[in-house]
Amino acid sequence: MRQANGRHELKHYINYADVIELRARLPYVAKPDGNSIGGHYRVKSLYFDNYNDKALKEKIDGVNEREKFRLRLYNNDTSFIRLEKKRKIDGVCFKASTPLSEEECRRLLNGDYAVLKEKQDPLCLELYAKMQYQQLRPKNVVDYAREAYVYPMGNVRITIDYDIRTSLSIYDFLKAGPPPIPIPEVYILEVKYDNFLPEVIRGVVSLSSRRSASFSKYAATRIQ
Repeated sequence: MRQANGRHELKHYINYADVIELRARLPYVAKPDGNSIGGHYRVKSLYFDNYNDKALKEKIDGVNEREKFRLRLYNNDTSFIRLEKKRKIDGVCFKASTPLSEEECRRLLNGDYAVLKEKQDPLCLELYAKMQYQQLRPKNVVDYAREAYVYPMGNVRITIDYDIRTSLSIYDFLKAGPPPIPIPEVYILEVKYDNFLPEVIRGVVSLSSRRSASFSKYAATRIQ
């Protein structure tokens, strides 16, 4: 299991005109992410929640300390699947992750939760325990296109997410191609950094009409 240090995270609802403006500004100060193909890559996640929608309600209610579990892969590459736990405490995000094979993922989707216990990985064991006493289960799939830029000072990562799509069929997670249900006209700017946000980045991503907003793709696709 890999445990990341806490990072700050700013999110903004933006529109397509903002996207065009950011595409013009960002390459002058930040480098495009090396994993991009044709300027972007696709992110697909499968979120866990329980019968009472614990994770969804905590997000909507703005609970100060909350967590969520998800499976994640990129560009439909099932050779690189990760189980992730994301925690937010006082606005600071912490993320832990561990790899799963495609076969292990299929077992999990098919209800064979013992695969998590067999791995003897701390994060897998934690999810297994919470699937027992919190009744967490795979809930829905969220997929989107992402443009990403990096800036070394402050370990800054800037992303623009769009073409958000979802599915209530958990089996769509391992299928090639995006899920069938679109969430139209939603564009999200995210800025993640460690201890400080350099002024040059603050200036580049400054959009006078935009305010920082609490946004969750999981919540947006569940309540749309």
